[in-house]
Amino acid sequence: MAGMDGKVCIITGGSSGIGLVTAETLATKGARVIVVGRDRARTNTALARIRRRVAGAAVESEIADLSRLDEVRSLGTRLAALPRIDVLINNAGAMFQRRQTTFDRLERTFALNHMAYFVLTELLRDRLLKSAPARVVSVASEAHRRATLDFNDLQNEHHYRGFVAYGRSKLCNILFTRELARRLQGTGVTANCLHPGFVASRFGEDNGGLFRIGITIAKRVMAISPEQGAATTIYLATAPEVEAHSGLYFDQSKPATPSAAAQDDAAAHELWLHSARMAGMAA
Repeated sequence: MAGMDGKVCIITGGSSGIGLVTAETLATKGARVIVVGRDRARTNTALARIRRRVAGAAVESEIADLSRLDEVRSLGTRLAALPRIDVLINNAGAMFQRRQTTFDRLERTFALNHMAYFVLTELLRDRLLKSAPARVVSVASEAHRRATLDFNDLQNEHHYRGFVAYGRSKLCNILFTRELARRLQGTGVTANCLHPGFVASRFGEDNGGLFRIGITIAKRVMAISPEQGAATTIYLATAPEVEAHSGLYFDQSKPATPSAAAQDDAAAHELWLHSARMAGMAA
């Protein structure tokens, strides 16, 4: 990792799991870290941990429910007022067993895992451009591999299944990264995404019943530690050699080939247009 002295790093979902490990590591490297969390008490606990472990840590918080577009917009306005943004890490995400809709009438998995990435990044684009060289790092997943997008059913209204909706949202992350990288070409701002691994974190804990029990057992048997899961995010945020790469998908800190659906540039462009329209933003 390169030193991060003086650099401003934003990480969503930074109050627990790989997000917290990432925030703590960046603070250790001298960055000013802004942790975005949904729960104020949990986020305050995360900041206390970082300050306890990292002497003189420059860390602060923002509270927002990223499944709500109004809160994403408000957050974006506050963050855009920063003097600079060197790294934006889109990390917040979840999987929901049952279909839920948000305040904006969006399916919750799609809203949190994709639309929050899209809207927040667009709101911070000017600040990132003025801070170049800068980086956008988005946490995707190998769960995208069996997913396809139906642009007539992006809200998963038909035959909803939690794992399917989650896989589609992670496919959206990779397609978003490809289109964002294309649009940022030549600006000094890069966009890459990654698979963190199956991590022992709070993932799946918003669900109940047998679903939550199954996830808990799977994490005990197969999961890697948050420290292992955060490694590729930290690499993409800090490694000097990544500065020359954009639009790529990484696994274990190395470029990896995503699914054929995730390499469809026409689908990436169409997803961008749909997302902008849903967010009421210029495409």
